[in-house]
Amino acid sequence: MVAKAVKILIVEDDEALSETVKNTVQSLGETTQVYDGREALFEVQSGIYDLVLLDVMLPEMDGYTILKRAREEFPKLPILMLTAKDELEDKMHGFDLGADEYITKPFYKEELLARAKALLRQAGLIGDEGLLHVGNVEINVEKHQIAVNDEPVNIQGREFGLLVYLVQHQDQIVTKEQIFDRLWGFDSETSLTVVEVYMSNLRKNLRKAGANLNIKTLRNVGYTLNVMDEEDA
Repeated sequence: MVAKAVKILIVEDDEALSETVKNTVQSLGETTQVYDGREALFEVQSGIYDLVLLDVMLPEMDGYTILKRAREEFPKLPILMLTAKDELEDKMHGFDLGADEYITKPFYKEELLARAKALLRQAGLIGDEGLLHVGNVEINVEKHQIAVNDEPVNIQGREFGLLVYLVQHQDQIVTKEQIFDRLWGFDSETSLTVVEVYMSNLRKNLRKAGANLNIKTLRNVGYTLNVMDEEDA
């Protein structure tokens, strides 16, 4: 299984419009669609998404409430608001609550895609031409290729997805549960210990390739990836 480098949550109660949004942005990564506010908040609080496209008017819970709760837990999560309201007061309210972008329905597909891509770039989740750089490692997230000191390294499947996820959250703590939910999914029957197996294999492959990256285990907390100091490399 090839892991997608970016996970996008689409929150829109109009199913036809949700499909349009999905078809517009799915080139950027894996998409998940939800249709009411409470389910949306549950998904956001999982912490596994890189971008949220959030409608304002939703059943069960409105988008502004979700935005406020999301910002309390994930201050850096890119959130783009989708709304039929184009009044300045509504937009300012969204920005005051922490929205990164605002797009008014109806919208041009090209504009939505461009704004979504810009948010992912600003967050460091995708680079120019689909490239990510950290230390002496280059990752082409679109072609699923990895190079260390310009030499190709064979890291594929979920191991590739694991490295991308750690790089996208460089110097941040990610929990074992977040990694599992991200790469295997909530409803997977696989044991959580599979994360440790893949983490061990990834460390070995990076070390063998001469990558100057260090993946630390923080007991009972999670993992963090950083670039080694020269004396530690």
